[in-house]
Amino acid sequence: MSYSKPIKSPCLRVCAVDGCANVCRGCGRTLKEIAGWGGLNDDERDAVLRELPARIDALGDRASAREEALAKIREALGE
Repeated sequence: MSYSKPIKSPCLRVCAVDGCANVCRGCGRTLKEIAGWGGLNDDERDAVLRELPARIDALGDRASAREEALAKIREALGE
């Protein structure tokens, strides 16, 4: 039996979309990115992951857990 590696994800399980920014207040992804996450390859996921810190910062106080989100993004990128 073979196992595939888990898909890296910035998800914090907050799942609340900010109406102004159109991104999740937890992870910073758009609904389209969240829905298609499993279909992306590692390079495509990494490209989105690199954009997320700026999105989280742009949310400011509307971000649900800024430091936790940034740590999860760094972990997913292997940093």
